[in-house]
Amino acid sequence: EEVMELHAARLLLLFRHCGVNGKRIDSLTKMAKLDFFVRYPDFFVVAAAAEGKGPGTGASEESRMVRYHYGPWDDRYYHLLSYLEALGLISVSRERNSFRLALTDEGISVAAKLTESPSFEKLVDHMIQVKRVLGAKTGTRLKNLIYELFAKEVGDRSLGEEIV
Repeated sequence: EEVMELHAARLLLLFRHCGVNGKRIDSLTKMAKLDFFVRYPDFFVVAAAAEGKGPGTGASEESRMVRYHYGPWDDRYYHLLSYLEALGLISVSRERNSFRLALTDEGISVAAKLTESPSFEKLVDHMIQVKRVLGAKTGTRLKNLIYELFAKEVGDRSLGEEIV
């Protein structure tokens, strides 16, 4: 739960397996919502069924998120993204009103090594399913989907309250 490198590795894999062209996610909202469905596999199964894409697959829940202004969020994101950018593994740029987050060449290389690790096999398989079912949706559409399907579990919670 508290190992920063594990969360950083998950984000690198998220960009690789859920991002556009296997390297970028075009908003913080989309990144957080895709990460939500990776971290909460039972919610992903419900969302996949609602989207008519089959039952989906799951891995074990990794760590909890909190309700924030635009749905599920992890307070560590800004720290983790700065950490990955400082290591030269991602680049962050502004595109209108959102941030474009992209793996650098070094980030692609590290994500490829993580993908090959048996330790991340189930997580990567789950991410591939998340991308297949939800990857083409915008961050706003994913946020709305979460609020539509999980009003009690997410939307009705107070800001900062843990999602369980």
